[in-house]
Amino acid sequence: MDNEHKKIKIGWFTFSCCEDNTIVMTEIMNDHWQEWKKLFDFRHANVLKSKNILDELDIAFVEGAIASEKHAEKLREIREKSKKLVAVGACAVVGMPAAQRNYFNEQQKQEIEFLVARFAALPKVLKVSDVVKVDAEVGGCPMDPDKFLTAVAGLVEELKKV
Repeated sequence: MDNEHKKIKIGWFTFSCCEDNTIVMTEIMNDHWQEWKKLFDFRHANVLKSKNILDELDIAFVEGAIASEKHAEKLREIREKSKKLVAVGACAVVGMPAAQRNYFNEQQKQEIEFLVARFAALPKVLKVSDVVKVDAEVGGCPMDPDKFLTAVAGLVEELKKV
């Protein structure tokens, strides 16, 4: 397959969030499926398929905040295997609302201490850019579909030039 017809390898990953961006993305796919199936190779997207591959990605979309070292390790692996990484949604971009516990008072922190320990959580919940380099961001809770489509179109054009 020549470079002009080579499919763009996509990954969609979710960490600590309500997964509203995944729902929005699947709704967008309803409108763009015919065009996207020719353009994209969805290598890793748990919402779309049961057998996922994380080897080499052109674009990784990451939703959710990073709440544990296990999350951070997985995110670093995704970044290492991706040409472009896009933080999607408020939790990925700014950490909130998933990072609410970062602002708890001492009594609240004591009340959740057993959960933090049980789930091997980091002392503070992190936004994606606290852990890895981010190439683009699409904020919102949930994300704005038009801003997502604009980001996707920009990345597709950028990757076509390579």
